Amino acid sequence: MSITELIIEDIVEGTGKQAVKGALITTDYRGWLSDGSQFDSSYDKGRSFQCVIGTGRVIKGWDQGIIGMKVGGKRKLSVPAVLAYGERKMGSVIAPNSDLFFEIELLEVLTRDD
Repeated sequence: MSITELIIEDIVEGTGKQAVKGALITTDYRGWLSDGSQFDSSYDKGRSFQCVIGTGRVIKGWDQGIIGMKVGGKRKLSVPAVLAYGERKMGSVIAPNSDLFFEIELLEVLTRDD
């Protein structure tokens, strides 16, 4: 059964700075396929992931699912294929039209004001 819309579930409500469009964010995350197999993890790589959020630098599910999250928070995102890689295959693990599932911990938010 595939999902049709982005599902955002807060596991831990953060109390720090809020992620806004254009902010540089630092996260730790794990990503799974619908069969439960893990395809990526910043924890396993031993380094956190940084990106500018809300500007199309990451999949749409992240752009939409992280905005509004606060530092210290942990969130589960269930991302339908259309907001992930769509009909594209990514690497040897992510097949076309794959729904993706993430657990993301927001570590830092930097904006132009900082």
